[in-house]
Amino acid sequence: MRQIVLDTETTGIDPNDGHRIIEIGCVEVVERELTGRNYHVYINPEREVEAEAITVHGITNEFLTDKPKFAEIADEFFEFIKGAELVIHNAAFDVGFMDSEFARLKPVRKTADHCGIVDTLAIARAKHPGQKNNLDALCKRYGVDNSNRDLHGALLDAEILADVYLLMTGGQTALSLDSGTGDDGSAGGLRRISSERQPLAVVRASDEEAEAHEAFMAMMEKQAGGTVWSKLQGAE
Repeated sequence: MRQIVLDTETTGIDPNDGHRIIEIGCVEVVERELTGRNYHVYINPEREVEAEAITVHGITNEFLTDKPKFAEIADEFFEFIKGAELVIHNAAFDVGFMDSEFARLKPVRKTADHCGIVDTLAIARAKHPGQKNNLDALCKRYGVDNSNRDLHGALLDAEILADVYLLMTGGQTALSLDSGTGDDGSAGGLRRISSERQPLAVVRASDEEAEAHEAFMAMMEKQAGGTVWSKLQGAE
C-alpha cells in the first residue's frame, strides 16, 4: 500500500472565504515504511495572508511573492498523490482546501475521486476519547520528538504525523506478518527455511559445565526454599 502523509498551510481558515494554500508537505510511506521520497512546495496564493495565520506558520506575504502559483504546480502535485491513500490530521480542512484549489483549474479534480483518505484526528479521538488529540498532544503521548516545531510547517508536520500515525496504528513498522505470498512463494514478510537445509549443530555442556550448573541450582534451592526449575523436574 502506498500512503502519502500530507499537511498544508494556508492564508486563513475557510476556502469558501477565498483563502488559499501557501505550503504543501507530503511524506511517502509504502507498506508502513518511510521511503524518503517527499514532496514540498511553497505557493504564491495571489492574495494576502491573514495576520493570525502568520502567527501560526510564520510564512509572510513577502516570502511568497516569488513562489509559483498553484496552477503551476497542480499537475506535479496531483501526480504525486494520485492513487495513494492520504493520511491527514483533520482531513476535512486540508482536503477542503485542495478541492477548492483544483476547482479553479481544468480539468476539475476532486481529491476523494483519486485518493483514499484517512483522518488521523478521527483515529485519535476513537482511541483516546475525551483527551487532547492535536498533533503536539499525540507527539507527547507516543514519544515522538517535536522539539523543532516552534511554528507549524507543512513538511515538518507531515514528517511528525507519519511517525505518530505508524505508532498509533500498530507500533511495529519493520516486520510484515501479512498472509500474502512473495515472489519466491514465501508467506508475506516471513522467510521460510528450506527443509533440505543442513541440520543445526547441537552444542552440549561439558561435564565440568554440567557440574557447575548443578552446584548453582543446589545453592538457589537452598536459598530460596524451592525453585520453579526443581518443581518442573519433579513433575517429569
